[in-house]
Amino acid sequence: MTDDRILIVDDDPEITDALARGLRMHGYDTLTESNVAAAETKFGAGGLSAAIVDVMIGAESGLDLVTRVRRSGHDTPILMLSALAEVEDRAAGLQAGADDYIVKPFSFDELLARLKVQLHRAARPVVPHAVLERDTRTIRAGGHAVQLTEREFSLLEMLWANEGEVMSRYDLFDTLWAAEGTSSENVVDVYIGYLRKKLAPIEEFGIEISTIRNRGFVLKQPGAERS
Repeated sequence: MTDDRILIVDDDPEITDALARGLRMHGYDTLTESNVAAAETKFGAGGLSAAIVDVMIGAESGLDLVTRVRRSGHDTPILMLSALAEVEDRAAGLQAGADDYIVKPFSFDELLARLKVQLHRAARPVVPHAVLERDTRTIRAGGHAVQLTEREFSLLEMLWANEGEVMSRYDLFDTLWAAEGTSSENVVDVYIGYLRKKLAPIEEFGIEISTIRNRGFVLKQPGAERS
């Protein structure tokens, strides 16, 4: 049994019963609603891992439900079901805020697979935006902060300025160490190791320094800023 609770919104009892039964067999907790107002209340109550919403719920529109839910700030993954298969129909569902659009008739196995994809995406940790502070040689992200040595900071700043580009060991060494008479480029590897240790795990600072064999190092950082 998982901790995931799935809301099913459809006015066809055969569909809601079949989906609820199938999902429970795979360990999911389920709730069912047959009208928009009740479903909207369920979203507002929270505790949902995902929702499966039909486009037409009696005389009401599942698109309106999804639009209102998104405007209220709810980011629960939503899969829309519909007998309408035109490109324009799919686009309307996605533009309303649905995460996926499944055309009837559908395979339960396909729906289950798509549901798992959305649950997996929603469960991924949010990588924080890091801020590099030159005056204090500190990197901050969320509630985490680490002060670096002068050389660690200079190395990180150089990689940071060239985010996504491979920096050769020679270029890093030539810029940061060569003028001091340091004889070995291996010092770059040593300081890369220091940085990796201080900035791990990636969920804390959102920074990853990868080694590209025979080429050098590359820093990747989703959405960082420097002050």
